Amino acid sequence: MKDKRTYKMRKEHSNDMSYENEATITSEDRGESNLILLIEQYKKEIWEWKQKESQWIKDKNQLEGHKRIVEELSTKVVEIGKVNLILKAKVNELEGTLGSAQDINENHQRCNGKLQKRLTEVEEDNKKLAKQIQDLNNRKF
Repeated sequence: MKDKRTYKMRKEHSNDMSYENEATITSEDRGESNLILLIEQYKKEIWEWKQKESQWIKDKNQLEGHKRIVEELSTKVVEIGKVNLILKAKVNELEGTLGSAQDINENHQRCNGKLQKRLTEVEEDNKKLAKQIQDLNNRKF
């Protein structure tokens, strides 16, 4: 350290020279306090790493939760796919049954049409026969 400056002139008494007496501490001057500084720095680093670790654990837990949700949803998708296949088979079966029922319905309609025509013919024949019977009955008397 430099020696204390002394006032040489009267005019200098108005200037404050106390700052000249302040010592600057370097890392060599610290000794044990340098070790304390290192310990504090390491504590800060440890705290930062613990913060990062807690964030990693939080992220890991969220990831595992999301993974479970995805697995459950994929299982449900597979189940829905199986149900979908069963329903498609049932729809195909019902479409075949509907086609058969429509064919039967068309056949019945054709038969009903024929029967209706035949019924009309029979009614006309009955009317003719009734008229003939009436004419025969009228002739005898």
